[in-house]
Amino acid sequence: MSKTKDEHQGSVATRDKEEIREPSLYKALLHNDDYTSMEFVVSILENIFDKSTSVATKIMLDVHQQGVGVAGVYTWEICETKIELVHHLARKNGFPLRCSMEKI
Repeated sequence: MSKTKDEHQGSVATRDKEEIREPSLYKALLHNDDYTSMEFVVSILENIFDKSTSVATKIMLDVHQQGVGVAGVYTWEICETKIELVHHLARKNGFPLRCSMEKI
């Protein structure tokens, strides 16, 4: 015999709780070279990584003096897209600027 409508009221279907994890984060790194102009690096930082001129200049000096600098921290997909854009614009403008990512 099937249950009546009254017997079903008040029951709630539940699922076991799934663990929700935050996505992994990655640092976008700019690497120094002897050919890419400082002005171009600042422009990349301002336009692709949304940095102010003063912050972009500081990061550019880190890249120049230490060989590498952190342009930003993003999820994998966003970081990958920004790196591809950096490489595209650098090649289009005749620069060998290299950008990579490192998992945090």
